[in-house]
Amino acid sequence: MRIVFFGTPEFAVPSLRALLAGTEPVVGVVCQPDKPAGRGQHLALPPVKAEALAAGLPVFQPERVRSGDFLPALRELQPDLIVVVAYGKILPQAVLELPAHGCINVHASLLPRYRGAAPIQWAILRGETVTGITIMRIEERLDAGDILLQRSTSIGADETYGELQTRLAELGALALVDAVERLRLGTLDPRPQDEAAVTLAPLLRKADGRLDWVQPAEQLARVVRAFNPWPSAHTLAAGRLLKIHRAHALPEAIGGPPGRVAGLDDGLRVATGLGTLVLDEVQLEGRKRLPACEFSRGGTVKTGTILG
Repeated sequence: MRIVFFGTPEFAVPSLRALLAGTEPVVGVVCQPDKPAGRGQHLALPPVKAEALAAGLPVFQPERVRSGDFLPALRELQPDLIVVVAYGKILPQAVLELPAHGCINVHASLLPRYRGAAPIQWAILRGETVTGITIMRIEERLDAGDILLQRSTSIGADETYGELQTRLAELGALALVDAVERLRLGTLDPRPQDEAAVTLAPLLRKADGRLDWVQPAEQLARVVRAFNPWPSAHTLAAGRLLKIHRAHALPEAIGGPPGRVAGLDDGLRVATGLGTLVLDEVQLEGRKRLPACEFSRGGTVKTGTILG
């Protein structure tokens, strides 16, 4: 089978590498256009593009998949199968109908739970203990196609979005190779998704990382994990932005209104709506990341300071 790979970020790289190590030829790669990044705002290559160029593959970066010159170029590749991993745009019907074996997607959840753009973050925010990878057929409705194969994994109690994403990227690559082989052999058994069990995982905004200290400490700890490494959970300390990279919850209350700092010894202990949130690693705007016990010696936050 001639495979065309659609993908853009780091999450998609293990899947592309796994296909390149297999027996089915990857004949082209499609990813998002280069974008400015970093303080200098220089154009940066998407991780998938860098991987594809290193492998000597032709790379396509259409601004719009429906554009007039991209579809003829895609047809010239004569794909038998299109594999999509975090490409970042919805494929039109003209693309879905092109390959004989259709289009399949690597999705970072156990569908039908967490359809949408941020399934890993929402799984952490909702307190899930198990997640996984779904290989599914792509149809016009978002993440609604038949399930071809699934692999599950536990979520660590302290695991962050970034750490879990890295593990799921590797798990997704293994599942993808298995699915492509079974597709070649004709042994896949597609099954429709249970629409009654659907939950959604919409894109998160930077503002969603603002900690609401009225919430229980357990929920606030999940926000910290779900927003690490980007864009980071945050609050205001003495009028300055304070990012929180690591934290954990304690069931005991320390008294005072939500957001009040009541301890500076082994971390910043902060009162919440239920229990205590201990800040383990923080970063004041314009400064470097520090263990909270070291940060507290700077005097920006003192016992009695109200965060919010």
